[in-house]
Amino acid sequence: MASNDGNGGDKLVYFLIGAGIGAVTALLFAPKAGSELRSELADATRKGIDLARDTGRDFGDKATDYYHTGLDRASELSTRSKEAVNELTDRGKDLINRQKSQFSAAIEAGKQGYREAKQADQGSSAAVEES
Repeated sequence: MASNDGNGGDKLVYFLIGAGIGAVTALLFAPKAGSELRSELADATRKGIDLARDTGRDFGDKATDYYHTGLDRASELSTRSKEAVNELTDRGKDLINRQKSQFSAAIEAGKQGYREAKQADQGSSAAVEES
């Protein structure tokens, strides 16, 4: 079973080849004089070349448009990603600073508690010596 890839470019090329072969065949079997037949063949060839050139130009223009659209979208996505990373970085820094200040406060409270305990211990030692 053949899969349909949806490749329109190949289908168009096959159509143009078939149309060219059909046109040449029709002209060859038509009852006409040699010079008239050559003239019609030349006209048909020019028309085919013009059609192929126009079609190629259209495909090129569409490809350029798709390229620029993709480039714009990629640029926009890159910008949004950078903004998101910067925002997350800022949040992380804020969280670290808060944790750092809490940790510093806990250390300071521990030091204060140690000093108070030491003073209380020295105070009770002095009271024991006075007795």
